[in-house]
Amino acid sequence: MKNFENIKVTVEDGIAILTLSRPKALNALNNMLLGELYHFFTEELAALKLKGIIITGDGEKSFVAGADISEFVEVKPGESFSPENGHKVFNAIESCPIPVIAAVNGFALGGGCELAMACHIRVASESALFGTPEVKLGIIPGFGGTQRLCQLVGRGRALELMMTADMIDGKEAYRIGLANHVVPAGQEIAKAQEILGKIAQKAPLAISKVIDSVGAYYAHDRDGFKSEIENFEYLTTTQDFREGAGAFLEKRKASFKGE
Repeated sequence: MKNFENIKVTVEDGIAILTLSRPKALNALNNMLLGELYHFFTEELAALKLKGIIITGDGEKSFVAGADISEFVEVKPGESFSPENGHKVFNAIESCPIPVIAAVNGFALGGGCELAMACHIRVASESALFGTPEVKLGIIPGFGGTQRLCQLVGRGRALELMMTADMIDGKEAYRIGLANHVVPAGQEIAKAQEILGKIAQKAPLAISKVIDSVGAYYAHDRDGFKSEIENFEYLTTTQDFREGAGAFLEKRKASFKGE
């Protein structure tokens, strides 16, 4: 595996933990870190044969404090800064065929909140702080936040959070549906591992098609119902389906091989 400068990667029992590590900048997303994330999900992932991925931040203070604003302000007057690179990275995470969980410790602001939302599941510590403060800088969320926040918490709450720039803690994030779980500080990764352990007992091809079918619902160029039908039909041709159905009828535990 490539040695990353801003990401620590550990793999245990088929679960990769990606620790984003720019502690002096509270793990803010710069172009290099985004590039390393993209490389992991598009180049490294296939060879690792993982059951799941956990993304977290280095240190107790921050998951990701936001995008690196110093790169934004390098733009000359009259020019613009395109957020398309962030979209490319977060879309790769969202469409990853294995489950990705954000273990949110501390600040998840701006691009950090957007990164967490691109993951399939979010586990937040009670001390986590979510927010979309971009309007304070005269911009808006640009890495998919205006779309994914609405999907997760609804239009009204999303508009309020983005327009007021208010921060909310882990308990409130859980209450409104931004976080799937809230746990005491320091237990985020353990909870994420517990969830991935449950998922890993299920048919891996079916898990990947659940992710794909749900993704089709939100894609502007795909028919979600058609994708569900196609994915269902494909799964009925797999060995995993024959194993799962046989195990059910024979009242035994299934042994899936991803085939």
